[in-house]
Amino acid sequence: MCEAGASAYHRRVMTERRWASRLPPAVWDWLLPALLLLHVLTTSAPAELPAAAALTAALALPLVWRRRAPLVVFGAVATAAFVQWLVDVQLPADIALLVALYAVAAKSSRRVTLVAVTVVEIGAVLACLRWATDGAFVTPFAALSATVVAAAVLGVNDRSTRAYLGAVRERAVAEERARITREMHDIVTHNLSVMVALTDAAVYAQHRSPDKATEAMLQVSETGRQALTDMRRSLGVLRTDEPDAALHPLPGIAQLEALAGQMCAAGLPTGLAIDGDHTHVPATAQLTVYRLVQEALTNTLKHTPTGTRAKVRVECTAETVTVDVTDTGPPTSPATRSGHGITGMRERAAGYGGTLLAGPRPGGGWGVHTRLDFGGTAVSA
Repeated sequence: MCEAGASAYHRRVMTERRWASRLPPAVWDWLLPALLLLHVLTTSAPAELPAAAALTAALALPLVWRRRAPLVVFGAVATAAFVQWLVDVQLPADIALLVALYAVAAKSSRRVTLVAVTVVEIGAVLACLRWATDGAFVTPFAALSATVVAAAVLGVNDRSTRAYLGAVRERAVAEERARITREMHDIVTHNLSVMVALTDAAVYAQHRSPDKATEAMLQVSETGRQALTDMRRSLGVLRTDEPDAALHPLPGIAQLEALAGQMCAAGLPTGLAIDGDHTHVPATAQLTVYRLVQEALTNTLKHTPTGTRAKVRVECTAETVTVDVTDTGPPTSPATRSGHGITGMRERAAGYGGTLLAGPRPGGGWGVHTRLDFGGTAVSA
């Protein structure tokens, strides 16, 4: 099933379930038994009423517990139906056997469902042998068999639907956990790396240049506050009425300049070049670009010595964004900079059909390259 079809099917099923959930489950459990008992009480002849009412109660009342114990309920209803056949009484309450079969098919395995279908089919044979009019057998048996198969198929379909919805929910939870994990990794790793670099610089400058040491510590404080704001936003708990929501918008291409300045303050001179208009790029794609650049620069800050320089180039077109981050650090093996960071970068790029390339450059240093394709469906960021 394609993604669009699966989404439409999921929405339709959820709509139906919300409509059905307007009434408490207990109401649905009691509704059919109550209707069957009301029918037999209002239509049976006085002489037949005691036996008919007793058999109807035996057939219908167990259905109240069909959600909690479908096999037990099916056994009780099948037994009552067999007693009814022995005493030679026909009742509309026989529909309870189909409802019990549906409950078994919806809650049990295919093997158990097949056994239940076999039991009901045997009952259909016995019923047709005893109650078929004018010696007819094939036509009523075919009709009964069709209803038996329909009840079983509906139950199996219900079980499959619930399994599908459960899988959809689990996948959504897993994707959300992965998203939060990537966001937390990028936020924490980047900001801690910057704070460590600034703190080292402050310690080094505290005797020779107290003013620069104070400035570095103020930047540490600002970086920590920014990290807390980003974490709260990523976890979805930042309220829109808080001032920080307006002061710290969702990071995007426009915030790369501030990011480059932050890296320069932390000791990594960073050049930034943005080609093309980025205002048409979707906000989610801009966030991806920001996080990719942030992670690449953080790796450079962590794994290269003092004096390394970095360069960021972002090229925007009508449907794509190309990102290149390079540095002048010494040659390193891919294992040196590997870890969750690069894995997260690849996952982010894959979300827009991009393949991330990260590794040593032929002329020295390290490079990260990717291109995001948002397919011309961008909205104003």
